[in-house]
Amino acid sequence: MKFGLFGFLFAMWLLILLGGGIVVVILGPISVSEFGDLNWFVASVIKATVAIILVIVWIFILSKIKNLIFKKEIKS
Repeated sequence: MKFGLFGFLFAMWLLILLGGGIVVVILGPISVSEFGDLNWFVASVIKATVAIILVIVWIFILSKIKNLIFKKEIKS
């Protein structure tokens, strides 16, 4: 049981660090220059949308990992 729990926690922290890196390195420098005074707003909407999608994907991945760990524990 401990290995499964520690594996899940490791995967969770790995996804947190990976997501933070993606946000800082890829999303941070995004800028839009075709919308005049609304450049900052459009860039913020794009960044927020991608960040929300990443959070949803991360939650989906973690739920799949959790299900695999608990199915293994129930079988043994």
